[in-house]
Amino acid sequence: MNGQEMIVAVTSLGLVAYFVRAVTGLIGRKIDAHQRGALHPDTDQRMARIEQAVDAIALEVERISEGQRFTTRLLAERASVAPPLPSSKPPVQS
Repeated sequence: MNGQEMIVAVTSLGLVAYFVRAVTGLIGRKIDAHQRGALHPDTDQRMARIEQAVDAIALEVERISEGQRFTTRLLAERASVAPPLPSSKPPVQS
């Protein structure tokens, strides 16, 4: 087999592999689309309820974080205004 025949053989093999891959991809997508259509009819309602629950959780987390920021700001302001409290430990004697 000379060089030109080898190039033709490799190119042909590559083209056949490409077309086989394309056809199997199309068949796979068609099967996948068919299976997706077979979902339970209540799926949309369930997904809507899950979405509402996630939105409610996100709102509550935002409220908690806002309270944490407020508390942190109050503690920082209090620490900068008030003198430090005396330590309850006795002084170290050397």
